[in-house]
Amino acid sequence: MASYVGLDVSLAETSVCVLGDKGEVRFEGKARSRPEDLVECIRRCAGDAERVGLETGQTAGVLVRALKEAGLPVVCLETRHAHKALSARANKTDRNDARGLAELMRVGWYREAWVRGASAQAVRSLLLGRRLLMQTKRTLENTLRGAVKRFGLMITKTAGRTFKHRAAAMMDRDPAYAAFAAPLLAVLGTVLAQIASYERQLRAIARGDGTVRRLMTVPGIGYLTALAFTSTLEDPARFKRSEDVGAYLGLTPRVHQSGEIDRSGRITRTGDGMTRSYLFEAASVVLTRITRPSALRSWGLRLQERSGLKKAKVAVARKLAVMMHAIWSDGTEFEWRAAA
Repeated sequence: MASYVGLDVSLAETSVCVLGDKGEVRFEGKARSRPEDLVECIRRCAGDAERVGLETGQTAGVLVRALKEAGLPVVCLETRHAHKALSARANKTDRNDARGLAELMRVGWYREAWVRGASAQAVRSLLLGRRLLMQTKRTLENTLRGAVKRFGLMITKTAGRTFKHRAAAMMDRDPAYAAFAAPLLAVLGTVLAQIASYERQLRAIARGDGTVRRLMTVPGIGYLTALAFTSTLEDPARFKRSEDVGAYLGLTPRVHQSGEIDRSGRITRTGDGMTRSYLFEAASVVLTRITRPSALRSWGLRLQERSGLKKAKVAVARKLAVMMHAIWSDGTEFEWRAAA
């Protein structure tokens, strides 16, 4: 007889529930959240497992890959969908969540989430590391810029000099400012060096990836956007239509329809926020900085005249996502053709 396993994963321990094909509880207990311990527990308590389910989370990728390598039929569940089912229970406990996940496996009412492979996860880790340091860089620069004004100084723009060098030059004018700024400038220098290190690694990956190089032929798309896009989608065959990518990345409007009411709202912003933000930046470049004529730019500018820059950026970002998926799927490059 088949059995169905639910795993409610925590950092140290995982609640395990095994149900039979008629919903009877065959096992409830806990195991350590290490892959080898979970594999041993499932094989011991559910050797005939039909499906093993767990929600997406920080450790989900490692666990799913390990369970698959062990030959177990593991399914990673989309958290938002699973949460709606689990929240119907009166009491939220790890034990109840594990049982609820096992029940979802038994009845088949679940939505499977995509789990990135190890190589895509490695690229994404580099992108996230760089993004974190860029946020730190902005915080440090804004702090130094604000402090200069409080000390009665002014950092002016000088051709060929970075903000770090301009801020350092101010230290000679005020010892109090120097005492405040010197440690922050030292940290800023380290942050800039590590950002450059991340970017060297990411550029090397982009140079060695033919798909990324082809995506970079699209206007506004640099190596960071292309790498974020490919590491998020990972496999273009996941989407039957290129148009579905826009919705996956949260670039389509919410729809509220009930009776005679039918309206569209703001974009859903579901999916990967980093990739979406890179696409917004690329759309802004297409509309405001690139002057070479193309059908994409002409379409975006017409939309900007009708609806404004903000909505035009969203539409162009969605169009870029669709276009990049099509190029990835058919092995072509962007064609610079001006609108007729």
